[in-house]
Amino acid sequence: MNNSITSTTYIRNLSYSLRRKLSDFLDPQDRWKDVIVSIRKPSGELGYSQHHVRRFERLVAQGESPTVALLADWGTTNSTVGELVDILKSHKLLAAASILLPDLKQNDTVEEDVLPEIQQASPAVQTNSAAPTRLLEDTETRPPAESSVLQTQMLLESSEPEHTGVSSFLYNELMKITGNFDDRPISDGGSRLGEGGFGIVYKGLLNDKPVAVKKLNPMEDISLEELQVQFNQEIQTLKVLKHENLVDMVGFSSDGQHPCLVYPLMVNGSLLDRIACLDESPPLFWRQRCLIAEGTARGLEYLHSNHHVHRDVKSANILLDETFVAKISDFGLTRASAKRTSTTMMTERIVGTRAYMAPEALRGQITSKSDVFSFGVVLLEILSGLSPADENREPQFLMEVKDDIDDEEEDLTLEEFLDKKMSNWEMSQVESVYSLACNCLLDRKNRRPVIKQVLLELKGVVKSISLDFRAQD
Repeated sequence: MNNSITSTTYIRNLSYSLRRKLSDFLDPQDRWKDVIVSIRKPSGELGYSQHHVRRFERLVAQGESPTVALLADWGTTNSTVGELVDILKSHKLLAAASILLPDLKQNDTVEEDVLPEIQQASPAVQTNSAAPTRLLEDTETRPPAESSVLQTQMLLESSEPEHTGVSSFLYNELMKITGNFDDRPISDGGSRLGEGGFGIVYKGLLNDKPVAVKKLNPMEDISLEELQVQFNQEIQTLKVLKHENLVDMVGFSSDGQHPCLVYPLMVNGSLLDRIACLDESPPLFWRQRCLIAEGTARGLEYLHSNHHVHRDVKSANILLDETFVAKISDFGLTRASAKRTSTTMMTERIVGTRAYMAPEALRGQITSKSDVFSFGVVLLEILSGLSPADENREPQFLMEVKDDIDDEEEDLTLEEFLDKKMSNWEMSQVESVYSLACNCLLDRKNRRPVIKQVLLELKGVVKSISLDFRAQD
């Protein structure tokens, strides 16, 4: 028992050993089902459907604990120990509740007609907001704009002191530095840099430094409420996670018509654009490509070691600074995976980019191995210079082209697959990267390497390239 746990502790912060203790009480006689049916969305609707319940039931046959899996999944929202204890008490599971709060009185009761209201993101975009539920509930009577500002401000105020270097901007300030969000392309004298996940990106000048301002827009299948969750998720992730190979965040704005995020400008754009030589940019040479791949793997390894799954790894989300250092971006779909990156979570709504999605991601599973699969597609892009999907190509998805290369009856060879614009490559190094990509793209996730192994392989290739350079000097 941990006396440091209080009713406001987030479920995601419970240790694995504590979750296992809870499972000893809740797994027998399927008492975890009493918990899952009591979880509610803010609207009062059930947090989990019968479809979800059946998925958790299947874990029993696999020798896994449905209680541990449920707590890991529910813990990715801003649910608290107090909410879980209230549910346990409502079902007279006081022994389980006392594991969490040892001072709980055995005669504690809860009125039967009052169920705990649980602040949970919709299944489409469950996230780990850091603001306590009781504070978020206070925002329900406020105007939408004020509520949005308050939620985001609380999210920042709850951060640790070393992670508070994020500024809040007025929407009017961002309008001013982007020329009223001038939609003309930069080449035509406007401010528009391009379109990113869930919004349009504009160039601005802030304190004489170029920045990228992403203005989030509701889409056909994304409500304003869900967009706010994505917005808060990106702030929360970048506020806590800092690494050379992740984009940094300058600040945000949530007082205007659109929530906005502000980043340092990545002058070399996205890996997707550079591979395509957009705007007549010179092609990336072999060593550059391998260094970008290594940097991306470093960023992913940092994410995974900090128990986060990106869920939308793709070349468009790998940005390049002035020295072509890779920076992973777009964390609106990122999910925390409790304390073990091997944990598989489940979601009802399938999100991501189809051309990069692992088979299990298409079934609603969330695991770090899905990021590894997506990175395998990026490696194929780096090798071939081809787009991840092309409806005029057979096969349409780049991930499937490797089947033609590996099939001796097909004419396509690895050398023919390589980007003709790429220079100074060496076949043994190319084969190493291609073999690594194929391992990342294995259908069965347990057969794929973890990202740490991927990084080691790429380090070896980069070291080999460096040795070649030295030999030529």
